[in-house]
Amino acid sequence: MITPSIRHLRYFDALARHGHFGRAAEDCSVTQPALSVQIKELEEIVGAPLVERSVRKVRLTGLGEEFALRTRGILRAIDELGDLARAFQGPMAGRFRIGVIPTVAPYLLPVIIKDLALHYPGLDLHPREAVTQKLIEDLLEAKLDAAIVALPVSEASLTEVSLFDEEFVLVRPLEDADKPVPNPEMLHEMRLLLLEEGHCFRDQAISFCRMSSSLPRDLMEGSSLSTLVQMVSAGIGVTLIPQMAVPVETRSAPVSIVRLPHARPSRTIGMVWRKTNPLAEQLERIAGIVRQSGMAASRPPAPAHQESEKPNGTSVLR
Repeated sequence: MITPSIRHLRYFDALARHGHFGRAAEDCSVTQPALSVQIKELEEIVGAPLVERSVRKVRLTGLGEEFALRTRGILRAIDELGDLARAFQGPMAGRFRIGVIPTVAPYLLPVIIKDLALHYPGLDLHPREAVTQKLIEDLLEAKLDAAIVALPVSEASLTEVSLFDEEFVLVRPLEDADKPVPNPEMLHEMRLLLLEEGHCFRDQAISFCRMSSSLPRDLMEGSSLSTLVQMVSAGIGVTLIPQMAVPVETRSAPVSIVRLPHARPSRTIGMVWRKTNPLAEQLERIAGIVRQSGMAASRPPAPAHQESEKPNGTSVLR
């Protein structure tokens, strides 16, 4: 029997994940006819159909589903062989695929890229921004080497390393700057702007505002923290954002920043990777560098000339 090539397996894995020839071909950076030929060759090697082809979607056969599971494990092992070789080559170098959640990526990635370049000039950084669930899936499928997420992720096959804690701040319209700082119960009665479902930061904000049982009727959602802050600036409502986002997101938005006085909401940002990754020691060192970058980025700044501190804990950014 002719043995399938790694190319056959990678193309089939992409097709199994996407369920579509066009998207699978795009993922593999090949043309759709080229991918189709490889899948056909693989089926001939196996001696049985692996997919059911239709106009709109591709479905795996019973054999195809089992084959996809084995294929994923083989490809993961192949990738880890490469990592094993890198682990014995000295300082971290070559491709490093790191995922970052959207509420961290715009504010921390530029600093991380700069700091890692200083410590590891041979590192070829490939960052990817996605929500936590997608990053965890990509980690488990060996499509990422590590990810920066909010902890805990509670995945037994992943190592979790805490990096730093970060407070949330309340963003209000500028005209509300002199109002008393609201408590969680008061926030529940306000028009709260939250990120769309799928963002862990949304869940953390809901938990702090004690909305686990019911969400307010006039709740509004946005696709990014930038959108939420601009909506607040327009007087639509209030929102919570992480401390590291304040300098970037309030740069062009006249809003009031409130540091909540009691039981301040916060999150723990950490780095996770597969326990089987041979690069664990190098990843620990990289986590140490990211920790220093993150602690600096998430630290509340000293009041500057454009920021006036008020007795009730409000900072007004003009």
